[in-house]
Amino acid sequence: MGDNFSTYDIKRMIVMKVKGSLSVSRSTLKRLPLYLHLLENLHSQGQINVSCTQIAKEFDFDPTLVRKDIEVTGEVGTARIGFRVASLVGRIKEFLGWNSVHNAVLVGVGNMGKALLGYRDFEYSGLNILAAFDSDTAKTGTKIFGKQVFSLGSMPKIVQRMNITVGIVTVPAKYAQSTVDILLKSGIRAIWNFAPAPVRIPEGVILENARLTQSLAVLTNNLISKSRK
Repeated sequence: MGDNFSTYDIKRMIVMKVKGSLSVSRSTLKRLPLYLHLLENLHSQGQINVSCTQIAKEFDFDPTLVRKDIEVTGEVGTARIGFRVASLVGRIKEFLGWNSVHNAVLVGVGNMGKALLGYRDFEYSGLNILAAFDSDTAKTGTKIFGKQVFSLGSMPKIVQRMNITVGIVTVPAKYAQSTVDILLKSGIRAIWNFAPAPVRIPEGVILENARLTQSLAVLTNNLISKSRK
């Protein structure tokens, strides 16, 4: 399940799947964090109500599309008034699962792993990275952005003790499958895979692949197409 990678993809994460919202389109899941960011800004400015037309105008979307996206959250608006901003903010957060905490561990403390460990907005989205693991003994025992780095051998005990539900994989491609296997044996049932390689998982396990190159391909292709015009 490859996916374009962006800041909003990070915030969306895999908590959506943990909540069982698999029937909702991926496009809708990508747009909801956009709406949420806008709504929180409007709320901080004291705005009480908001319409689909106003939201759509901010992103150059069709108002009907915005209304359908909001409908999946269960929030109901009022004719000619729209939605109450505060209520819609709460409903979207609840739908995304961002008002709950999902404990996670990260495996592979290279450049990507370090960047993710330092990404503070994860906490806003309900993802709490409690620890990291690496096979490099020079890294074990150290702390990165306040997160302790442990040896791979200690993973099962730590995962069970800390009630971890999510495993983040940031290892080189050749180690991706073996890393996922270790996470699954440790009790992890949701994998966020940043390694540039496909991995196999058993039925019932949640897998989300983050592919930076796919997003870059879209960017560069659009750039070339625009320059040609």
